[in-house]
This record gives sequence, structure tokens and C-alpha cells, in this order.
Amino acid sequence: MKIDMHCHVKEGSVDSRVSLDEYITLLKKHGFQGMVITDHDTYQGYRHWKNQLKEKHPDFVVLKGIEYDTRDAGHILVIMPEGVKMRLLEMRGMRASVLIDLVHRNGGVLGPAHPCGEKYMSFTNTKCYYNTPELIKRFDFIEAFNACESKESNAGALKLAEKYGKVKVGGSDSHKPDCVGKGYTILPEPVTCETELISMIHRKVSFETGGTLYTKTTKEKMGRINKVLAYSFWIYNKSGELIKRSRRNKKMYVENPYDPIDPVELYYMNGSEYDSDQNWK
Repeated sequence: MKIDMHCHVKEGSVDSRVSLDEYITLLKKHGFQGMVITDHDTYQGYRHWKNQLKEKHPDFVVLKGIEYDTRDAGHILVIMPEGVKMRLLEMRGMRASVLIDLVHRNGGVLGPAHPCGEKYMSFTNTKCYYNTPELIKRFDFIEAFNACESKESNAGALKLAEKYGKVKVGGSDSHKPDCVGKGYTILPEPVTCETELISMIHRKVSFETGGTLYTKTTKEKMGRINKVLAYSFWIYNKSGELIKRSRRNKKMYVENPYDPIDPVELYYMNGSEYDSDQNWK
């Protein structure tokens, strides 16, 4: 089964120029049987599929994912089990260690997107990668091929996946119509829902990944000036984390009331002090 595991649609990602309907139509033409919608910090694109398009494309599998902007480790792809609704994942800014704990305790899987790509946006180009080297072992998969990355970036990602024995996934990371279908993951058996895909990842089933590099990305056109975008993302992410911190922390207790996160992790997430008697100050 050929699927694209990194997709951005206009209904969910403000920087995408491709509607979900067009995305599906293009993928079908390229021989794909499914996709994972991974919009930035939102499930709006998937909601559009579920409410508006599901009956129009009964022969095509659309799975719910998200590309989460962490506070310290760049972009992380997350897939939660079928039926699990977590609005908390639509509030960017959690630390990667907290995100991993949250996702795993609720049955999901996750892994770094384009791990060797742009500074701040990609795991190996963040301080988290160097300050917490053990963290990478907790991921379930690694995006080994991204059509919008360079040959060197993908080579580094593949090497990372093989070094740590992680399941390799691939996707186009499309934001434009002419990029759709340029990256793929081939599953050895078909899936019909997120839970089935998660099961395959847990069993460390080997996926075939690959595609064609897309050379018309915004960062390619901007050249060295693209560094401005990287720093802009850093500012955007930091400000967003601060703005959403209070709502995110309240949501954490609502969705995970039973000791959801290790107290040390909550210390870092909240930016609060924690005394020796395990009481919040």
C-alpha cells in the first residue's frame, strides 16, 4: 500500500496551497492508496475530510496525524489511535520529552520530521538533540525521506534511523500541487485506520521509503536569506508557547488526570517551581 505520510492541506495549514480534495485527486493519479494529514498543530484538515469529503473518496484511505511544533526539538510527526481525540496536541509548545510521554501514554506513536533539516525546525539541529542524547531512543519512527529536503539532509535522516533501529517513513511534505506525490511510504500490507498503522510501527515492520526531491521550495528560492525564515520560526514558536502555556497546562489535567506526566517533566513544561514535597508552588 503506497501512502504519503507527510501532507499539508489548505484547510489545515495556512502555508499550503493545495486543497484536500485536490491533494487526494493528485495522489490517486500517482498511484497512491492513502495519506496521513499532518497539518501544523491542528486537525482542521482531517476534520474537513471527515465532515465534507469522506463519502466522495470511499476508495482512498485518509489518516489523522499532526506535525507538532515542540518548544525545544523542532517538528515532530504524531499519529494517535483511531478515535482518540486530543485537543492538547493542537496547542504547540510542549517540550519533546513531555510530548513523547503524553503520546505514548495515550497509545500513539511519533518521530522527528526532516530530522537533519533547518535549524530550530529539525531535531538534530536543536539544542535538545545535544543536551538530551537519550531522547532519540524514545521515538517510534524517523522520517528518512522528505521530498522537500536536500539529498544530504535525507542521507543524514536515513543514517540516524538505521543507527537507532527505528522504523523509516517517507513523505512529500507538500505545500504546493507540483510537489504532491514526490515522497512515499510503501506498507507491506494495507491499513484502514490509524490504529492499524500504529500496530505495524510497534511491531517494527519494515517500510519502503523514497521518492523524488522537490527543488522549488521556498527555502531553495530564497537561498541564504532563508535563514530569516528559520529565525522567524524560532520567534513564532517561542511566542506561541508562552501564549498557549496556561491553556495547555489546564488541558493537560483535563485529558490526562491520572498522573499523566512525570513531575520533573511538568516542571519544565509549566516553568513553575516544584518543592521537595511534590506540591506546586
